[in-house]
Amino acid sequence: MQYRRLGNGPLTVSEISFGTWLTVGANVGRAKAIACIHAALDHGITLFDTANMYGAGETERVLGEALRDSGRSRDQYLIATKLFNPVPPEPDKGLSAAQVGKQLDRSLERLGVDYIDLYQCHRYDKETPLEETLEALDRAVKSGKVRSIGLSEWPVEKIHAAAKLTATHGWTPMTSSQPQYSMLVRKPEAEVFAACREHGLGNIVFSPLAQGVLTGKYKPGQPPPADSRAANPDMNFTMETLGRRFRSDFLLAAVEQLKPIAADLGLTMTQMALAWVLRRPEVSSAIVGASRPEQVEANAAGSGVVLPTEALDRIDAILKPIVLFQPVTPAPAWKRLLRRYLSL
Repeated sequence: MQYRRLGNGPLTVSEISFGTWLTVGANVGRAKAIACIHAALDHGITLFDTANMYGAGETERVLGEALRDSGRSRDQYLIATKLFNPVPPEPDKGLSAAQVGKQLDRSLERLGVDYIDLYQCHRYDKETPLEETLEALDRAVKSGKVRSIGLSEWPVEKIHAAAKLTATHGWTPMTSSQPQYSMLVRKPEAEVFAACREHGLGNIVFSPLAQGVLTGKYKPGQPPPADSRAANPDMNFTMETLGRRFRSDFLLAAVEQLKPIAADLGLTMTQMALAWVLRRPEVSSAIVGASRPEQVEANAAGSGVVLPTEALDRIDAILKPIVLFQPVTPAPAWKRLLRRYLSL
């Protein structure tokens, strides 16, 4: 396992991180989920990503239990959790100062820890002044309950605004971003990565395997394997939206064409897909999920792999015409001003 610094912040993270969405505390049995977490530690994974709303809080509980029972000391792993969405059964949500204080204490209690290494804003809150959120997060850091702060899927202009406000007020700056990024979803390449470079944020990308499609296990014209996420309605509720597009026969046929590239490199499809996102210096870590310990091992093997230029060119020749979310070149300044004027 290789390790990278997370932006300009205090954390050094494993290139592969363990994600808990839809598995830990939800659709995978407790014993198996804990076995996966222990396998992640055994393979050098140090960053564990979760959120307060996953499993209505149960995911944090199981993750905390597994880490405490692993035999590792607290300084041998990093916990990243998030707030914004409601935690059932309570309806309240957002990034107000009150929510930051309330949700942080509840996450600490569920995880069974004294501090969280990375506290992330799961989405941008349009209802709360950005200054209120950032000041509350700064207090959380200064209290010792949080080591660093980050964001997930924020509009790029809000990333710039947050950096300006924290610098102006001397508050703790954001040091991480969590966008969706893979061979099939390249939108962050246009503006998000540039904003992160400018302001010292590292990216922890989610869905680097495109919900398992880039492992090559889904075949065009065939039903998904019985033991796959796509065959489980509880773990594949995105099937009607992004999941369905990922598994269109047209796209799956293109993914099949990637297999000879991986074979020529002596890599699995999983290794190649993870190495592809990690080729970017803006990416500090790639989040992977697992429902079996052997999947953890396969994912961890994606660290430290460098893809040659020829392989990258072959991948682009196949996928660029069909990428679901292309990076969009920013419009010239005069066009942006015109759009803003017309929207008034």
